[in-house]
Amino acid sequence: MSRINLALACGRYDRTMPLIEGRVAPEGIGLNYLPMAPEEIFWRMEIHNEFDASEFSLGNYSILTSRGDRRFIAIPVFPSRFFRHSSIFINVRCGIQKPGDLRGKRIGTPDYTMTANVWIRGFLQHDYGIRFSDVQWFAGGLNQPGRKPRIAVKPMEGLSIRDIGENTLSKMLEDGEIDAVMGAREPDCYLKGSPNVSRLWPDYHVVEEDYFRRTGIFPIMHIVVIRRDIYEHHPWVAQSLYKAFVQSKELCAREMLNRTTLRYMLPWINEEIEKTVKLMGEDFWPYGLESNRRLLDSFITYASEQGLLESAIRSEDLFAKETLETFRV
Repeated sequence: MSRINLALACGRYDRTMPLIEGRVAPEGIGLNYLPMAPEEIFWRMEIHNEFDASEFSLGNYSILTSRGDRRFIAIPVFPSRFFRHSSIFINVRCGIQKPGDLRGKRIGTPDYTMTANVWIRGFLQHDYGIRFSDVQWFAGGLNQPGRKPRIAVKPMEGLSIRDIGENTLSKMLEDGEIDAVMGAREPDCYLKGSPNVSRLWPDYHVVEEDYFRRTGIFPIMHIVVIRRDIYEHHPWVAQSLYKAFVQSKELCAREMLNRTTLRYMLPWINEEIEKTVKLMGEDFWPYGLESNRRLLDSFITYASEQGLLESAIRSEDLFAKETLETFRV
């Protein structure tokens, strides 16, 4: 089998460094790894199909799949996961003391369909009884004006989304023009220490640990997709890339816990790893469908409840069939 050359756009993560450095190589593939920030990757892949494979938004991919858009096929690799209770920021003068106080408020979001917000709206509804229709939504640039959504949101009963134009959500939050912001990044006003802005949960670490104990969910943010035309011509590429991502992550996990020298500049990283393993298990960042089926089923439920999916989909519908099972010796 001759090698094929593929351009992969993906973040520069500890779990992908062995791929970037060439210490792990996908079988039969000459990999050109293009490390970029997720927002740029997603835009260029979804709008222009620029890469052969890329990191991609789980939320947007699920919506595209439900709409019958078959440009991409995913593999069950999850380069980004993130607990999102830390991602709700409030104006402290707007009378918000607890999650229930968000009802009826004005909430800003860079993109209504982004994965982080599907998870946030999901736990707000299931844990606190707040539905997407209980608030007014304001969409646009978080720290820079002019951000546009990658996927248009179709009209839904009870959903109100206003475009903020050339304003920024950060400034609107600080000035009290909106009451809260949720998304994948901190607003600049918070990072600069504005006295008007705080997290909804200042003790988010405790809240997120409780969330995991109750649900077993460590939210997936991003997946990896392959252009459909490449997959159809070379179906073996899906399994080859999947195996390489798994090997890269496993190598990272082994090297991260080093009791002789510290790999990272965090004095108590080994203790933190031990605490994480005690709470979440040895493989606390699993790849593969079956290890994540319950989580993915929950995400699809949330996206459906929020009116984002146009047809019913299952977790296995998202991924190349070759990656759903692996051989055993």
